[in-house]
Amino acid sequence: MEKMKMESANITDMNIDKIAALFPNCITETDDENGKLKKAINFEMLRAMLSEDIAEGDEAYEFTWVGKKAAIAEANRPIRKTLRPCVKESVNWDSTENLYIEGDNLEVLKLLQESYLGKVKMIYIDPPYNTGNDFIYRDDFAVSADDYAEESGQLDENGNRLFKNTDSNGRFHSDWCSMIYSRLMLARNLLADDGVIFISINDKEVNTLKDICIELFGGANFLATLIWDKNHSAQAGIFKVYHEYILVFCKNVDNISTPKSLDHDLFEAGAMKKVSGRHPASEFTFPVGTRFDAPDGTEISGEYGDTEKVVVTKGRLLAKDHKLVEEVTLQAGFTQANQMRQYFYGDKETLVDSQGQRIVEFYFNSTGKIKIVKERSVESPQTTCHFGTQGAASTELASLFDLEECPFSSPKPISMIKEFALRFLNDGDTVLDFFSGSATTAHSLMQVNAESNIKNIKYILVQIAEDLDESLRQAQKDAVRTLEVGIEYLDSVNKPHTICEIGKERIRRAGAKIKSETGADIDYGFRVLKLDDTNMQEVYYTPAETDQQMLLGFESNIKPDRTDLDLLFGCLLDWGLPLSMPYSSEQIEGVTVHTYNDGDLIACFDKAIPESVIKTIAKRQPLRVVFRDDSFSDSPSKINVSEIFKMISPDTRVKVI
Repeated sequence: MEKMKMESANITDMNIDKIAALFPNCITETDDENGKLKKAINFEMLRAMLSEDIAEGDEAYEFTWVGKKAAIAEANRPIRKTLRPCVKESVNWDSTENLYIEGDNLEVLKLLQESYLGKVKMIYIDPPYNTGNDFIYRDDFAVSADDYAEESGQLDENGNRLFKNTDSNGRFHSDWCSMIYSRLMLARNLLADDGVIFISINDKEVNTLKDICIELFGGANFLATLIWDKNHSAQAGIFKVYHEYILVFCKNVDNISTPKSLDHDLFEAGAMKKVSGRHPASEFTFPVGTRFDAPDGTEISGEYGDTEKVVVTKGRLLAKDHKLVEEVTLQAGFTQANQMRQYFYGDKETLVDSQGQRIVEFYFNSTGKIKIVKERSVESPQTTCHFGTQGAASTELASLFDLEECPFSSPKPISMIKEFALRFLNDGDTVLDFFSGSATTAHSLMQVNAESNIKNIKYILVQIAEDLDESLRQAQKDAVRTLEVGIEYLDSVNKPHTICEIGKERIRRAGAKIKSETGADIDYGFRVLKLDDTNMQEVYYTPAETDQQMLLGFESNIKPDRTDLDLLFGCLLDWGLPLSMPYSSEQIEGVTVHTYNDGDLIACFDKAIPESVIKTIAKRQPLRVVFRDDSFSDSPSKINVSEIFKMISPDTRVKVI
């Protein structure tokens, strides 16, 4: 019976599989550290296959820094961690499709690789700007043996996962580059083929960040550098800085359409061009009653127009009551002949242009030019954006918490993420924010679901549980008061002093406010999951390498503090299933049976499961089934289970943990 591996995806192995699909002749085998055969790349063969396109020597263009290779290796390295459900801190646990995940976002992104590969339509992040006063993650980005020995423990002497990256640090830029590079590497895997990522940044690292994104996403997939005009300068200098940036990249520009319009207003354009090879002359007959915006008695015949020549070949353009009095045939370089035919002689109610915009009308203006009126559904927005001021965003957040001052430093405007969502998302899309901070993304998406025609947008927020007391000890200037306000608020509601508690409370309050104001029947809930060590006992072997005989030395191969729900969600990650689907449990003959998404997975983690229960589960014909390894007393018992499923439900995959 197959065992769950219970560790994150090995990105290196996944990349080797991708190369194998393109160049199978470049794949060979080699021994791993345990002497077992594994797939490897024959780089000499790969070089031969790509010989004309290989950059040689020192003259190849590249963007690099100290620690880049270590950052790439760290992103590819699998981890033995899991996400543990926290039902009591969640809202509408059973029905919600939203996730709030507490933990280091690098490790969380690794765990999400299989469950959400290519499934995220939009990513928005607001990472540390590397100003010299903010915190970044302490990762294994080694630049020397001594540094590696210092940092491999991942925590500082006080047990903190974050460290303040001051500009006196010799690797000030390198540490930041490594931190953001590895996370964007993993995030790109999760982005859908028509997905878009928005990244907030300021002048400090905008050029560096753009270079990193061009390397990871490709220069052709750069969409824009948006400029947020904040209409306020936080500090004076040689120049007052009134703006921030949002870099916009996509997974594949060929799959990106013109963004949707926010206004859906009516606009008009010409429906004829100068006669040319692209727009050859053709004839079209306009019926009596066509709108003609000219004074009564206006008559046009013969040839008219300047660049866009029109010839009246039959009838007259004669106006009365702003309409054509008689049928008229014109010869011109019509650009919308097919649409005009459907509008005047077919089903005008379903008429749309090539971009899906509804065509409202064709009419003549006072000079006899044919015009088209459309309802704007797409547009090319400006790169200079007005989302309101930083102060307004802070005031709005303070008001939501019933406070005089804001409990979070520099929250992003709700209108910013709303605009991105309205322009690029469709019903049922998923949005990821792995620097979620004050949870502006969740607040914004709830408003979109409640107030727009786009429905059921789901979110995944990821945030490390930053210790606000530790941050306060290192804070400077305005940040001190903001942290004090946040800590005082958390004391008032008896919550731990972490940034996650502010984020979760914001979602609860924003949901209640939106529901009271709109009455919309949307998903106001979220499932809280917390990053933790593996559910499996700490042994010197991976779960896949551990056999029954080796486990005899252990009372159980599962940690004693882990619940059935912990084990279930560990299996979801291992099997690459989404973490937000419906779940139920029931008692069958005294044992607990868990059903996930109507049979995508059925699990039973009790010991000594009766054979009759095994048969009951098999008769439901689930896609996947998982049991504890110690649910069975010996190997014959496990073989019997496999035989039951082969006989009753042969397509079910059966595994144990």
